[in-house]
Amino acid sequence: MAERLKARGLLGEMAAEFAGTMILILFGVGVVAQVAAAGIGDHDSIAWAWGLGVTLGVYVAARISGAHLNPAVTVALAVFKGFSWRKVLPYALAQTAGAFVAALLVRWNYAEVLAKADPGHTIKTQGVFSTLPGNGTLPVGTWGAFRDQVIGTAILLLLILAVSDVRNSPPAANLAPFVVGLVVVAIGMAWGTNAGYAINPARDFGPRLASFLTGYGTAWRDQYGQLYFWVPIVAPVIGGLIGAGLYQVMVARFLPPGTEPEAGRVPSPADYETA
Repeated sequence: MAERLKARGLLGEMAAEFAGTMILILFGVGVVAQVAAAGIGDHDSIAWAWGLGVTLGVYVAARISGAHLNPAVTVALAVFKGFSWRKVLPYALAQTAGAFVAALLVRWNYAEVLAKADPGHTIKTQGVFSTLPGNGTLPVGTWGAFRDQVIGTAILLLLILAVSDVRNSPPAANLAPFVVGLVVVAIGMAWGTNAGYAINPARDFGPRLASFLTGYGTAWRDQYGQLYFWVPIVAPVIGGLIGAGLYQVMVARFLPPGTEPEAGRVPSPADYETA
């Protein structure tokens, strides 16, 4: 019975991660499709829609799974916060599946305008679904993009841990998702040039696979013809570990002791009262 309940609990967490990541990608990839294919909006609208997508996705999944929505977050929490390693792969698969399904919906909905803007489904609109060095146009290579993704994801994880640490001075529990969304907006506005701020392996790989299966034959490569898909997978995981590690070394170890919620969970109001 205990094993059955544990399996049902993990299934619920995976469903929540799937749903939350799907919401994130529906808004994030959707806004890029609107800007790139229809010319409606600009960089600022992209940054805000991605941030709002994160906020809404976290609200969807937070109480069930903790709303990681990002394998880099899940891995960092397993390394530094005691999140169960047996859940890391299921969470990552659920996140990637949610991103894949959302990207397919965006691809279907914007099929006509994408075909009009880019009949051959080339590198011109590939960036709607997956990231490219220099956003496909600027003089940034593979390693410049790799560096950028390490830095951007390190910033993300450091701030996520700061916002969610009840021993620190976090926002009220119901406002934490909004603040995390603002973090993503800020990263997009300040760190979006070199690699499109994927900062999330599921966010990039799921839509990249969806685009490949629906006509984007160059989906795995960058504008230079080099295999690029691995960069937004490997670099964010490394960056996430660096950012989480920096938070632990520079801040967390100096905070007064207190009771923290289960690793990977969004704090509840009760957690703030007892911290």
